[in-house]
Amino acid sequence: MNELGQVPDVLVSEFSDDEDLMELIEMFVEELPKRAESVSKALAEEDFTTLQTLAHQLKGAAGGYGFSSISDVAQALEETCKAEKDLEKLAAQAQQVAAYCRAARAK
Repeated sequence: MNELGQVPDVLVSEFSDDEDLMELIEMFVEELPKRAESVSKALAEEDFTTLQTLAHQLKGAAGGYGFSSISDVAQALEETCKAEKDLEKLAAQAQQVAAYCRAARAK
């Protein structure tokens, strides 16, 4: 798909063995489809400020909940928003963010 490779069928939190974090991870995973929808909507509206903010928030949250690959693709999207407004590249990255979000599972 891009330099990060194919989207895995299932992404599991790196912290899935930590029972103390499991409830928080599950809540995070449950909200990922809504986050992916917000990213797609911001892209469709060419609202690059919102798109950059959403990518930044997702980058931090995903990393904190043990989803480093989601954090990586969100970071790439954020950087593209800052550096350029290449719609084709942004669309590909936003689709990848959404795909990674859909693949996430708590365990």
